[in-house]
Amino acid sequence: MGKQWPEMTWQERREERFKKWLAPPGVKFPGVAIEKKYKERATRMIKAFKMEIPDRVPIHLAANSFVAYNAGYTLKDLLYDYSKIKPSWIKFLEEFDQDSADAPGFFAARVYEILDYKVNKWPGHGLPDSATLHNFIEKEYMNADEYDVFVKDPFDFGLRYFTPRTWGAFEPLADIPSFSSYQGLPERLMMMCQDPRFQKLFKAIWKASQENVKHQTVMGECAKESLDRGFPPLMGGIMLAPFDTVADMLRGTHGSVMDMYRQPDKLLDTLEIIAERSQESAVGMANMSRSPVVFVPMHKGADAFMSVKQFEKFYWPTFRKLLMGVINEGCVPMMVIDGSYNEARLKIISELPRSSVVWTMEKTDMALAKKILGNSACIAGNVTAAQLYTQTPEAIKKYVRYLIDTCAPGGGYILALGSGIDKCNPANLQAVVEAGKEYGVYK
Repeated sequence: MGKQWPEMTWQERREERFKKWLAPPGVKFPGVAIEKKYKERATRMIKAFKMEIPDRVPIHLAANSFVAYNAGYTLKDLLYDYSKIKPSWIKFLEEFDQDSADAPGFFAARVYEILDYKVNKWPGHGLPDSATLHNFIEKEYMNADEYDVFVKDPFDFGLRYFTPRTWGAFEPLADIPSFSSYQGLPERLMMMCQDPRFQKLFKAIWKASQENVKHQTVMGECAKESLDRGFPPLMGGIMLAPFDTVADMLRGTHGSVMDMYRQPDKLLDTLEIIAERSQESAVGMANMSRSPVVFVPMHKGADAFMSVKQFEKFYWPTFRKLLMGVINEGCVPMMVIDGSYNEARLKIISELPRSSVVWTMEKTDMALAKKILGNSACIAGNVTAAQLYTQTPEAIKKYVRYLIDTCAPGGGYILALGSGIDKCNPANLQAVVEAGKEYGVYK
């Protein structure tokens, strides 16, 4: 009898998750050749994560709304007409051979409209129909004097403060009493049900759920299409660095900057609470997924936002705590660093256990990243959106060869984009794949 989960090291737990990724339970591949291709791709990614040497450098393309434009549609088309998503996804899978592919990330615009989502604008809703990306609307969704409310009961804050401010349909929740006491709760719930505002909310939820079923059905078909073509899923969960949770979603950029100076202790206490809750959520998602990878988009820790001293005080300690918690459960955090990290930041993040995480770079100097992180972690990146929009396939291939020559020696490198893309030249994206296969073979 093998070890039980509590007795395992983080490496042993990760191996158990890798086994599940390599041979996903309940998945029946269309044929032996497809199953073999799937395992080859997954093995390639796993070896890169573990900083071992695979047969060649793995390739991962975060295509985003490019999937729509590559199929001759617009982003608005796929946000509102779900019937266009699957054929667009199939075309993308057929044309760009990579080593992992999640289902496309198109949200259901009509669901957002029914529930009056206030945090995004998108083509057809706040943006021109021709817009190629959606926009985030940054505001202070948590007021400066509400840190104590959040720390006391994060669930209550989310229910009665954050949700009503970010979803118009849920505004009635702002007027309900706290559910922290169960005394009289059934009576209170019944009174809510009799309120015309809540009856309107319940109708909106029902309408949105019916619409969401249509969207999720298509997303499920796309995920199955990826598996049936031998592409391992990559994203098993998602989380944010605790500071990014505050600065992106709660206090906004301006509010979080002010709080670092005006009420640093309250900010730090809140980051601790968020780290604990985020670990539970991320690991829970990974447990339900086929993939052990937890995706982490990183925003406010970059060179252009905060000093190294601020990074060391406000960003890294709770983020490191969160990462170690997820690592210890056998998951693989895969960060995407928006902007760039200088030498000092790279040295700070290099302290994690060897081969436990993946750092994807957008604009960071890849030679510097390899030098500092090369013995610590797998690195990925960084063909930029600007290159894909403005350069020729020949120039792209030349840059990919530079990346492979610089980052691939000794293993621990994934050829990836630095960010999502929309209307770039498909020949340039094809050049990334071709160059990766031509130059990325380990000899």
